[in-house]
This record gives sequence, C-alpha cells and structure tokens, in this order.
Amino acid sequence: MPYPPPPRLPSGPRRRSLLASAAGVALLAGCSDGAGSGDDGPSATERARARAARDSRGLLERYDAVLAAHPGLAGRLRPLREQVAAHAAAFEDGTTTPTPARSSAAPAPVPAGEKDAVAGLAAAERALADRRAEELLEVPGELARLLASVAAAGAAHAYLLTEGAR
Repeated sequence: MPYPPPPRLPSGPRRRSLLASAAGVALLAGCSDGAGSGDDGPSATERARARAARDSRGLLERYDAVLAAHPGLAGRLRPLREQVAAHAAAFEDGTTTPTPARSSAAPAPVPAGEKDAVAGLAAAERALADRRAEELLEVPGELARLLASVAAAGAAHAYLLTEGAR
C-alpha cells in the first residue's frame, strides 16, 4: 500500500502573520506626526494648517478683488466671503508658524464681466475644495475634520456661485 504524500507546508509567512504585521505598521505610522523626530521645524500638521490658512487667505484676496471690480455683486458674494474669512481664522487659530498677510503670488486678474468673475470664483472654490479633500487623508484627527468641513463648505460655495449664475 502506497503512503500518502506528505502534507504541503506553505513556504514563507502565513496570511494571518502578514495581515497582523501590516496592521501593526499602519497603527505605528498613524500614531506618529513627526513631532518627536528631533526635527526643529514645524510638524507636518502645523505645515498643513499653515498651508490651509494661506490658501484661504488667497481665496479671500480673490473675493476682495472681485468685489472691488464688481461692487454690484456685493449682496451675493459678501456672505461667502465672510465664511472664507472665518475659515482662514479657524486654520490660523492653531498655528505656531506665522502666515503672511499677503500671498507671494500676484492675484489673478479679475474678468471684466460679472458672470466670468463669478465663474472664476466658483472654479477657485472648487479647486481648493478638491485639494483639501485630498489633503485631509494625510493629517490627523481634528485638522482632518476641519479640512473636511471647510472642503464641504467650499464645494457648497462653488455650487451656489455656479447655480446662481444660471
């Protein structure tokens, strides 16, 4: 009577071992924000917060430029502008890195037509909201919640600016 073949033992680590070690690495990586790395510069969280404040200030400048060029839009744009100012203040609340009052880039020129100016604002709001939605995956807890909230508000602003033009 022939003997049965020996049981096959898989070579290499088992699936459970791989999953457990991958989960452990993810937990360890998620717990570190770079603050204890011996680096004297601002942490990744502080840099993300400062960048978000700077982006909001840039958007605020754009609203101001459109309002200066087209004062007839004030009733429609002022509430949105005030929310953008509140977003900038919220991001600046927790920063230890000072954010410049003016951006280094020249502001975008304001189109001569009101409709085009509002469309430009809507595009800027949408682009910034999309960028923030991507960034929130890379920052911890409270800042991620703030980015998500402000990204949602920016998407709503873009919608209001687009739908109001129709």
